[in-house]
Amino acid sequence: MPGAETLPGLLVRNADQAPGRVALREKRFGIWRPVAWSAYLDRVRSLALGLADLGLGRGDTVVYLFDNRPEWLYTELAAQSLGAVSLGIYPDNEDLREIEYLLDLAEARTVVCENQEQADKILAVRPRLPGLRAVVVRDFHEVAHYQAGGLLDLAAVLERGAKLAAEKPGWWEEAVAGLDPEATAIFSSTSGTTGRPKLAMLSHRNLRAMAETWESVDPTDPDFEYVSFLPTAWIGERMLGLVRSLHGGFRVNFPERPETAWRDLREIGPHIIFSPPRVWEKMLTDVQVRIADASALKRWMFTRLFPIAERCAVERVRGKRFAPLASLLASLADVALTRKVRDHLGLSRLRYLYTGGAAIGLDLFRFFLALGVPMKQAYGLTESGAIATIHRFDDIKLETVGRPFPEIQVRISDDGEILIAGPTVFRGYHRMPAATAAVLEDGWLHTGDKGYLDPDGHLVMIDRMGDVMQLRGGHQFSPQFIENTLRFSPYVKEAVVFGHQQDHVAALIQIEFDTVGKWAERQAIPFTTFKDLSLKPEVIQLVAREIAAANARLPRVARVQRFLLLEKQLDPEDEELTQTQKLRRHRIAERYAKAIARLYSDTPAADGVIVLAESA
Repeated sequence: MPGAETLPGLLVRNADQAPGRVALREKRFGIWRPVAWSAYLDRVRSLALGLADLGLGRGDTVVYLFDNRPEWLYTELAAQSLGAVSLGIYPDNEDLREIEYLLDLAEARTVVCENQEQADKILAVRPRLPGLRAVVVRDFHEVAHYQAGGLLDLAAVLERGAKLAAEKPGWWEEAVAGLDPEATAIFSSTSGTTGRPKLAMLSHRNLRAMAETWESVDPTDPDFEYVSFLPTAWIGERMLGLVRSLHGGFRVNFPERPETAWRDLREIGPHIIFSPPRVWEKMLTDVQVRIADASALKRWMFTRLFPIAERCAVERVRGKRFAPLASLLASLADVALTRKVRDHLGLSRLRYLYTGGAAIGLDLFRFFLALGVPMKQAYGLTESGAIATIHRFDDIKLETVGRPFPEIQVRISDDGEILIAGPTVFRGYHRMPAATAAVLEDGWLHTGDKGYLDPDGHLVMIDRMGDVMQLRGGHQFSPQFIENTLRFSPYVKEAVVFGHQQDHVAALIQIEFDTVGKWAERQAIPFTTFKDLSLKPEVIQLVAREIAAANARLPRVARVQRFLLLEKQLDPEDEELTQTQKLRRHRIAERYAKAIARLYSDTPAADGVIVLAESA
């Protein structure tokens, strides 16, 4: 089919082959409302023609700010069908300087956003962006009283586009058929952990190649259900909710509101989920809290049966056979415990659960395998088209991120950097030739991550090249590995580890406010604010016990010997976290320099610093 190598071309293919099949569902007022492939195409066509009527054309950029709504997909595909490029900005981004920077860097011509909150951000920076012509708003009634020029109702743009489609039959289809698969389809902003975000350019060919190679390892079918609940600007969400759903033809479901996402997910029972470890850490914490609040009998069953399930799950992935008694105990644990937990979490129908975007702790990985959830670890980055390596179900190693996809090559440089080559690797950074040249060399992407390939071809990702630390005695360690181990505790929300060229490892700890708050209530410990709770001596001792337990699972040289509780939560608005909740380690080191100095003070009793009993 002409144009089928592009994302809009896949939409045309699906609408032709199964026009009445449900492609999307959105929950509104408690009811799941379906959108068939034919209606999906009609809305994309109407929006594309409406945007074209506003002057949007080939090479222009459309920026969107949406929660998880079908309009996100309509906007991306409408822009791409005109030969334009789509870029998502995280809707919870409140940093106007960064928003202005991204709009300017992308040379945005049109912005399509959800509501007044998002429109206000764009209008605030618009006077300094002369190339920005139109701001289209979904919930236009919230801004209808504004006097700003170029502020448009999305419904009106769709209506105008539908009229143009009737006046120009076949025009949109010809435009789609004439698209160049090598042209840039999307900009995807990098996380910005070490500086300002860059815009990675990914072509239709890059995105199709990723979908095809992923499908060859983990096939899907049109009856699969997917729930879109992660930020629509994240490359992982775009790869599943946009690219793979078009390629495989499966259904994408949109929750009613962000706060109802997990309840709505349980209603759908998805077959496929891809999320960063932060999501699974939160789910683990919820389970741990429920167990703590459960009856004595249920707690007893969990403490007796779950270790059996975990032990059997680990043995299973290692390919070991069970003795008859072990098999019986594993079955008992599944019937009496883990199956019920899976059902409660909405994970009972899962075929594929992927974790990626950051390293996952081994404890967390084992926990989900013990639940009987088909979790796989994947590795990649925006520049590699989201994923480069992945576990196979018959070849899972807990300490690795799997083997390369077909057609993807991975090698390790002389200094230990992970290099990637293949058809999914991005075209470069928009308007940043020097930055592009720094990471692309002879077709190889220099990831900036340190790792190695084991004898079986599995990739072991250690940490960012610049984040690997070395103690004064010469021992190297990965702060990310230690942080993941610490965050396995339900009482630890964030951990930031230090120790480079020091005698020992130390950490700044942010408590999980909800979980620690419930614990404090059970202990009859009064508190008011986050700071007040963090300063309670009982809470400090609670965290000390949790760190001591984590230390028992860490190599001796990597054990945390001192820690200090943060009196505020780390926040993207303070540039301490990225929009994807990754630590901005260098920014945190600058902001908390005095606290870190106290951790390494010659005086053990430095204010607020806790020295653990085991210090060797």
